[in-house]
Amino acid sequence: MLQKLKALSMQRWGWLLLMLSCLGLLGTALYFQYGLNMQPCIKCINVRAAFAAILLASVIGFLAPRLALSRILALLAMLVAAIFGAMQAQELLDIEQLLAEGGFFSCSLFAEFPSWLPLDKWLPAIFEPTGSCGDSSWQLLGKSMAFWSAVALYCYAAVAALLLLAQVVRISSNPYRD
Repeated sequence: MLQKLKALSMQRWGWLLLMLSCLGLLGTALYFQYGLNMQPCIKCINVRAAFAAILLASVIGFLAPRLALSRILALLAMLVAAIFGAMQAQELLDIEQLLAEGGFFSCSLFAEFPSWLPLDKWLPAIFEPTGSCGDSSWQLLGKSMAFWSAVALYCYAAVAALLLLAQVVRISSNPYRD
């Protein structure tokens, strides 16, 4: 199984599928922001940045899938971004729960990107927080956007971890071996 996963990571179509899924999720986030006027909070922006990082990792993997260094770098970046994004989504779920129970919470109104990567200044239409944490007015199957973002990010993290694990196996060139 690990050999098949490694072989999959060496093909461009897998990376393209990852790229398209991230573009779809980012496009959906922008539709919610600009089409449905649901303003993103700082946690939503951090989740969005995680999806953008996974998108960038998929581009790296797509450009040179046969080069081991490129694959491993892309998979590591994907894993780190997915874990970071899942943590942010989980924090947002905790905030939503706190507010649903009648508690109070206020999150930062300003993005806290590193000074060497001020995404909110470079691309404010995408990465500038304009809302407050805990607004869960949209739901799908009774679950909020934060929940579905966490599910997607946990899935990305699981896939990245499995593919990273598969990188240590050697693919047999024997055509008679399974």
